Amino acid sequence: MDAQHLTLIYLIIAAAVATFATRVGGYVLITQLKHIPPRIEAALNAVPAAVLTTLVAPAFVYGGFDVATSMLVAFAVGLRLSSLRMLLVGWIVVMVIRHLIL
Repeated sequence: MDAQHLTLIYLIIAAAVATFATRVGGYVLITQLKHIPPRIEAALNAVPAAVLTTLVAPAFVYGGFDVATSMLVAFAVGLRLSSLRMLLVGWIVVMVIRHLIL
């Protein structure tokens, strides 16, 4: 095994340890608190939106016309209909664009 592969293995192990430590550390910290301060609670409430943004934004910007259009249509439909219907409409839009337009 050459030095480049060994470095990559060490990097993956270090990233895994760092990820595990931050997750366990956060859990231990929260369980030790008797009362969660309002600022921490507000930060924890913002996590799902932040994670969703990091998943959706790159796909919207770099995914192409079909993906961006289906996301916009799904967003508009999601304001009125259930999540399942929103996903179904988004899927239909992207498939129609891919098969008929692109």
